[in-house]
Order: sequence, then C-alpha cells, then structure tokens
Amino acid sequence: MRRQYLHLSVYPCDRCDGPVVRASVAVRENEISKETEIRKLGASCLSCGHNQAMAGEASFIRQLPPVSWETHGLATR
Repeated sequence: MRRQYLHLSVYPCDRCDGPVVRASVAVRENEISKETEIRKLGASCLSCGHNQAMAGEASFIRQLPPVSWETHGLATR
C-alpha cells in the first residue's frame, strides 16, 4: 500500500511579511513505515511572489498535518 503525502508549512516573508507557503511530497510504503523519496516542491510568498526557501531567524513556522495525496501511477525514482 504505497501512498504519497503532501506536506505544507507557512511562515512570514522576509520582504513583505506576507505568507510564504512551502511544500514537499514524501512516500510511505505502508502505514507504519518512515517516509522516503522526499521531494521539495518549492516555497513562494502569496503576497509578493518572492521565492524564499527558508524561514528567517525570527520567523515562526506553522506546520500543517500531512495529507494523503492520491495520484494515478505514482512515480518512483
């Protein structure tokens, strides 16, 4: 039962203080296994469009719970 999970986190932009959304995808072979094949999808500010891969030193990060992301023909690398 191979499943893909979408991970989202949000933190303030260094330029405009708007919300930066960072996403990644990981794969689990079964419900109790560790995630593997972690792929970073990028991070972008929703207000100004700045690509900010990391949160600033004084920033807080909000981690949203992983979401099972079903795809047809799950890619393997």
